[in-house]
Amino acid sequence: MAIEKGLYAAPEGIDAGEEEEAALEIDIVNPEMVTLDDGSVEITIIPDADMGDMMPFDANLAEGMEESDLNALADDLVGLVSADIDSRKDWADTFVKGLDVLGFKYEERTDPWEGACGVYSTVLAEAAIRFQAETMSETFPAAGPVRVKIVGVEDKDKEEAANRVKADMNYELTERMVEYRPEHERLLYSLGLAGSAFKKVYFDPNIGRQVALYIPAEDVVVPYGASHIETAERVTHIMRKTKNEMKKLQVSGFYRDVDLGDPQAYHTDIEERKAEEGGYSIQDDNRYSIYEIHADLVIEASGDSEDGIAKPYVVTLERGTNEILSIYRNWNPEDPLTLKRQHFVHYVYVPGFGFYGLGLIHIIGGYAKAGTSLIRQLVDAGTLSNLPGGLKARGLRIKGDDTPIEPGEFKDVDVPSGSIRDNIMPLPYKEPSQTLLALLNQITQEGRRLGAISDMNISDMSANAPVGTTLALLERTLKPMAAVQARVHYAMKQEFKLLKAIMAEYASEEYAYEPIRGEVTARQSDYMSVDVIPVSDPNSSTMAQRVVQYQAVLQMAQSAPQIYDLPQLHRQMIEVLGVKNAEKLVPTEDDIRPTDPVSENMNALNGKPMKAFIYQDHDAHMAAHQAFLQDPMIAATIGQNPQAQRIMASLQAHIVEHLGFKYRKQMEDKLGAPLPNPNAELPEDMEVNLARLIATAGTQVSQQNQQQAAQQAAQKKAQDPVVQMQQAELQIKQQEVQRKMAKDQLDAQVKQAELELKARENMQDAQMDQAELALKQQELQIDAQKAGAKLASDRRKDNTKLDLDLLKTIKDSNNNRGQ
Repeated sequence: MAIEKGLYAAPEGIDAGEEEEAALEIDIVNPEMVTLDDGSVEITIIPDADMGDMMPFDANLAEGMEESDLNALADDLVGLVSADIDSRKDWADTFVKGLDVLGFKYEERTDPWEGACGVYSTVLAEAAIRFQAETMSETFPAAGPVRVKIVGVEDKDKEEAANRVKADMNYELTERMVEYRPEHERLLYSLGLAGSAFKKVYFDPNIGRQVALYIPAEDVVVPYGASHIETAERVTHIMRKTKNEMKKLQVSGFYRDVDLGDPQAYHTDIEERKAEEGGYSIQDDNRYSIYEIHADLVIEASGDSEDGIAKPYVVTLERGTNEILSIYRNWNPEDPLTLKRQHFVHYVYVPGFGFYGLGLIHIIGGYAKAGTSLIRQLVDAGTLSNLPGGLKARGLRIKGDDTPIEPGEFKDVDVPSGSIRDNIMPLPYKEPSQTLLALLNQITQEGRRLGAISDMNISDMSANAPVGTTLALLERTLKPMAAVQARVHYAMKQEFKLLKAIMAEYASEEYAYEPIRGEVTARQSDYMSVDVIPVSDPNSSTMAQRVVQYQAVLQMAQSAPQIYDLPQLHRQMIEVLGVKNAEKLVPTEDDIRPTDPVSENMNALNGKPMKAFIYQDHDAHMAAHQAFLQDPMIAATIGQNPQAQRIMASLQAHIVEHLGFKYRKQMEDKLGAPLPNPNAELPEDMEVNLARLIATAGTQVSQQNQQQAAQQAAQKKAQDPVVQMQQAELQIKQQEVQRKMAKDQLDAQVKQAELELKARENMQDAQMDQAELALKQQELQIDAQKAGAKLASDRRKDNTKLDLDLLKTIKDSNNNRGQ
């Protein structure tokens, strides 16, 4: 939205036209913020406002700067870039001269005669092509160029996250980033020749993903005295853009909308010579030359350099008009150190005296030039020897034309006098010199050796030579190339770090596919927990070297196989050979998933690896495996198998693994707390304290196991037939003794019963005697009582009679008295 003063009426006395010339145009980023309820607009103009405080962090600062400031900045930057280009002149001149002897274009020569030999020595092209092919196979295998490294302590979750990141990033580089492999191949070829090549890594909003584009060395201008691209004070990327591309960037607001006019051709001598070598012309290149300058600058209008310290910016200008198109801040807004963001990766073949590396052109370009001269001399000498020229008499004429005589053809001639031999004298041309041929072979051999493309002469080596000797010779031959491969590995590692950071920042929270293991929504967290590195090995630059190394290890493993992890060793050997699906051909314990005991027994029979897991019921697993081994049908079948010993050994080893976990569980039960993960690194004080606790718990577990062992030994001993017979005899004897004891006890009981019976009888007799005595006593008492009673009765009767007699006497006496 723009508001012009010319839209409003001018005050009286002021010419309206003049007012229109002084029109003020105001760009409003968000009209809704300044629009009032009634539809009017409220704008506050702050004099001398700091443009840096008013514009967003990621805004194009050039939009708010004065034109004079932009012109001054452009002039300064163009002068600095020109000085940087001049500083690398020696390196560029050597590179340009080397392009002359590359040999990809046949030269039609007219000197010393028309049609002279125009071939080139192939030593330079062969070195470049071989380096590209070998490095490409090492850095970009079919499965993808990325492998991962876990940051911090490894655990199961991090391992699964690492596998997901590896699969996802390889998918991005091989499937989505369709330009990556061709760009990488171009980079390697240019790297071998020029000694330096660059990758530019950034997020492209037009396609919605990250890109890594190859940039030739001549298009990246760095001060020749800089030691590293990350610390260089200035990095300039020379770009070529069409009118349509520039228009798109201007319409989208990324560049300033300024008139650039028609493109002006601007090419370096390296570009011109490359075009000539490739067979095309750059005179009709109707593109703008753009300088994208990454530099530390002090831009006062931005408000970022109040302390006078230069900050990193990206300034883009058009070389023909020196118009600055954009200025962007080149650091993260949350970074308090304002360190510049890296976008370039520098690949180096051999480090040189300055910033740029030395390539094959600088190293063996002289050999290629000398070889080219010798080859042409030899071919021209052979041509002159086979088709020599000479002198002939003036009157000698050949009927017809002077075309060369074909094989089997005879032509008529007119001889003025004498014989034909007397009228023709050929010049004494020699055969191609053997000295020149030997010199050519020597120069070619030296160039191949210096370019690290010489082949090993293994015909002189004994077939029974030790592997170590072969490895030493191979390593000596490949050491220069191994150093180059290590530098490529380092540069690719930096490139992958930049790609990973962009993918982690801009990637969606979910994977675009269903991972083999883990959650779909774990993409960003996965990228934050691992580090990515190239799949190449900087310690061994070729497959042949790695194969010989593994052969040496396999040879040592034959003498002591028990100390080697043979499946893992063979698995790595297969991966080195480039065979696909190595994990299916040779599965290792790391690939095993928890299974039930029956599946484990089946895996043992099929020769598949088995693995115990810490959480399993180890007693149940061991019991199932022991029962499997003791099954007579299984034992008979295994006994007929030629792999019986291996099957038994694998099962026994698996049982021992369960036993180890069982012992660990017993120790945890005694300690009352879980133990750290197996093979986990512990602090010294924790390890010492834990060792003391384990020693005490171990004694208790040992005693418990000793008691169980004693019981098991007794049970086992009881199952011995001899012992069983002895035990049976002892049982019979014990039963006989018990029978005798029972009989004796019964006899004693009978005797005791008889005695008791007799005692009872005697007691009864005594009781009967006592009863009879008592009865007799009672009878005597009764008789006595009867006698007493009779006596008493008699006495009473007598007394009564006496009384009666007395009474009668008295009565009689009384009567007598009365009378």
